[in-house]
Parts: sequence; C-alpha cells; structure tokens
Amino acid sequence: MEAPAFSADQIYAQLIRDIMGGRLSPGAPMAEVQLALRFGVSRTPIRQALHRLDAEGMIERGPRRAFIVRRMNQDALRDLFESLGEIEALCTGLAARRMTAMEQAALARIVDEGDAHDADYAEANRRFHEALRLGAKNAILAELSADLNRRSMPWRDAQFDKGMNRVDSSRAEHRAIMEAVIAHDADRASGLMRAHMATSLGVIEKLLQGKLDG
Repeated sequence: MEAPAFSADQIYAQLIRDIMGGRLSPGAPMAEVQLALRFGVSRTPIRQALHRLDAEGMIERGPRRAFIVRRMNQDALRDLFESLGEIEALCTGLAARRMTAMEQAALARIVDEGDAHDADYAEANRRFHEALRLGAKNAILAELSADLNRRSMPWRDAQFDKGMNRVDSSRAEHRAIMEAVIAHDADRASGLMRAHMATSLGVIEKLLQGKLDG
C-alpha cells in the first residue's frame, strides 16, 4: 500500500499557511470532503489536522457543527498574547532564580543553535520558551503556559514565515533574555520576556492587517 501523498502534519502545516496568508479567510468552510479531494488523501488525516487546528483555536464550529476558519479579532488575539506574556514573564523570572548551571548551559546552546544561518527558527523558538517554562520548576505555571502556547503557536510561527525581518530581532531578544537568566537577574529577565512577547504580538497584528509584504 502506498503512503498517502500528505500526512496529517503536512496538511496541518499547509492549512496554517493558508489561514495566515489570507488564502482561507475568517468564516471560510473547512469541509472534510473538499479537503480530502484537494490533498488526495482519505478523510482520516484531514480529521486529524482539523482537530489539531481546533485545539489550537485556529478553526471553530460553524453552522451545522461544520468547521470554519475562526473569526479571530484583534481584541481576542491581544487578550491571548497579554495573558501568555505575563505567564511567560513569570516563568522566566523564576527560571532566573532556579535554573541549574547545566540547565543554563542548555539554554545558551539553544540560543546559539537558533543563531545558525540554516536553523529552523520556529523550532528553535519553541525550544527556547519550553526551556524557560521547565526552568521555572512550577508545574501549575508550566501547565497554564503550555495551554496558552498551544493556542498561540500558529500565530507565533507565522511571524517567521513572511520575510518580515522578525528572526533577527527575535534572536537578539532571546540572547538578552538568556544573559539575564544566567546572571540570575529575575526582574530584568521577566521584563525582557514581557517586551519580547509584546513585540511578537505587534508583528502578528501587522501581518493580519496586511501591512507587511509577504
């Protein structure tokens, strides 16, 4: 039996690009049958991709319980990032106090790897934030942060896909945060993370408003 042309992960990634690129507008239907025909697969990987998009808040149930692209307005997006920014800032401050020398060295390696010319920066970004969440050593905060990260990640990844020069500024912000964490400067680390998340929100808002070139 031949492997399907597209896996659920590949379909998910393409649908994210379509939503963020405006090819699937808010309210657009996400019908399983049509998507299966488009990708040349059965409905099983389509369902898997759609359920992942639903869990991350990119789509929602519309008329007759069919999936449609979520109508995410600026206020909802701002609320999401404001909440996430505060949680991440708190985690980062705790990480500055609680990370071991070995964990700090691992964080520095993640930052160095993210600086590499051929790095998958979206993946490096996920690893950086995850290391700080784990470094906080607070299970409740880690759980809250993981949920908000899951819901925000497609929007956050999109800022690195559009040629918006966000990668270079994000790299510099990560390095400054890492240096504050290693210096055990909790207040500075928290403030830098809060500013980092606010900058990401600003880029994403501009992307959604179509103010940046693709």
